[in-house]
Amino acid sequence: MKINWIVVSIVIICILVLIVFLIRKNQKDKKKYTDFLNNDFKKADEEESDLNDDSY
Repeated sequence: MKINWIVVSIVIICILVLIVFLIRKNQKDKKKYTDFLNNDFKKADEEESDLNDDSY
């Protein structure tokens, strides 16, 4: 039984492309999530100051 090197190389290239894609996607998601947490924390401080007002 012969090893089909063309099929093996195509599979390896596809796996490498998938790994690179997942790493890039993860970095973008990490940045978006970090920005979301930073902005959400700042908004929570503003809401607390509104709760201390006796306007309602």
